[in-house]
Amino acid sequence: MIERQHSNQRMSQLVSFANLCWTAGQVAKDPSDDIAGQTRQILAQIDALLADAGSHKSQLISANIWLADIAQFAQMNAVWDDWVDSDHPPVRACVESRLARPELLVEIQVVAVTA
Repeated sequence: MIERQHSNQRMSQLVSFANLCWTAGQVAKDPSDDIAGQTRQILAQIDALLADAGSHKSQLISANIWLADIAQFAQMNAVWDDWVDSDHPPVRACVESRLARPELLVEIQVVAVTA
């Protein structure tokens, strides 16, 4: 059975099926932060969504990261590296892309195991 959480008419923030969960792309709630601050906000949101699904960052399978400016790759990675479970890192892709609003600097989406 598919379970959808934190949904509106457009999308769900979290979808679980079988023993997997997917988050929607997460962006900073306070986009006035710099890239490091936005990344910290997003990773905290991902932690909360994973907890809602009965999962944890150690259960990540994959991550997709979009940066508005690839020149900020190192600053984002510094925060990511402090957060990610280094014993269980996911596969990851990171690309430069124009995001939905100009003040958004980073967006992250993950897939994790729930059981």
